[in-house]
Amino acid sequence: MKLMRSLLAAAFLFAGPVHAQDIVIGFATAESGFLTPYDSDGVRMANLWIEQTNAKGGLLGRKIKTVSADTKSDRAEGAKAGQAVVRDGASVVVVTCDYDYGAPAALQAQRAGVIALSICAGDPKMGPLGVGNLAFSASSTAQSEGAALAQFAMDDKKFTTGYVLLDDSVEYDKSLCAGFEWMFQQKGGKIVGRDTFKNADPSVASQITRLANTMKAGKVDMIMFCSYSPGGPSAIRQIRAAGIELPIMTGVGLDGAFWLASVPKLKEFYVAVQASIFGDPRPSVSAITDAFKAKYGAAPINQHAYPIYAWFELWAKAVTKTKSIDAKTVVAELETYKREPTSLGPRSFSKELHIQSALPLVINQITEGTGKVVATAEVPEIPRDVLYRLKK
Repeated sequence: MKLMRSLLAAAFLFAGPVHAQDIVIGFATAESGFLTPYDSDGVRMANLWIEQTNAKGGLLGRKIKTVSADTKSDRAEGAKAGQAVVRDGASVVVVTCDYDYGAPAALQAQRAGVIALSICAGDPKMGPLGVGNLAFSASSTAQSEGAALAQFAMDDKKFTTGYVLLDDSVEYDKSLCAGFEWMFQQKGGKIVGRDTFKNADPSVASQITRLANTMKAGKVDMIMFCSYSPGGPSAIRQIRAAGIELPIMTGVGLDGAFWLASVPKLKEFYVAVQASIFGDPRPSVSAITDAFKAKYGAAPINQHAYPIYAWFELWAKAVTKTKSIDAKTVVAELETYKREPTSLGPRSFSKELHIQSALPLVINQITEGTGKVVATAEVPEIPRDVLYRLKK
């Protein structure tokens, strides 16, 4: 974590003093605590984009500068951090890579009439029907990730039965599993069992026993696993230690190599992502990775770095088109974008949805500490009742 804090501090050094004519982007993100691996590279990627944009003259003839405040991976501190960067003049407030932990800072931006942008929240409530009409997520809905995994499970792996294991401590996990269940059953798959745990649970022995009993009672092709670090890797380690080698599928909450050493020899593990750190097949994504490596000396540690780059491409286009950084003016322009091209593929917004619900995803397969891209997927638009989990 010391290294991560140093890297985050270094990311802000180039910004220099903020002047009245500058366009200010504020970061109310985790510079310390358990969320640092999820926020750190998104912050650095945003700073890469800012540096590149300033090298071309900035926006509207103005340079972009940054201010920051540490949320300390805490919701109450997140609200304070959001207030701090708003006071410092931010036109966009970048918040933590999660709805539950990013919303407190995003709400401060919304109340101040400023755009709030989560690095990679996967819950659509980071938007007009949750935080407010000025809130966005740079990422895709968790439901999209779940649906892409269901397609991959059915079409590529020929799995027809699945067991859902949900860490119900955050909204992202619930949405991820909801998307999987919707698409898996749409395609004719059968959910043969469901169970829950909490990220902070030191043991999932009871859940493992119930899973093993389900396996004995009938066919189970795979586990749909909805969680994040640190509790997610701990549960996976316990599942594998119990001798259960079923394929496991999951979303971006467990992307990246930073935790893989904690589950030695992990295999048959699949992750749906927007951009792969294990050699993305798209040249435009590779170019971003190369620029990131040139600036910071290493590639991103997970996919959470990439979506913010694409979002800022569209924000800059809207600012340039409207000749304004006024939040309502820019948002109104963004809401007209339908499959607008970016370095990560097409993006769309609407008055109701400020997150991507249908976009290209890739599937990483993890084998003994490393990964590779094994499939691509583009899911259809997710129905509203699935996006907001209206059906019980």
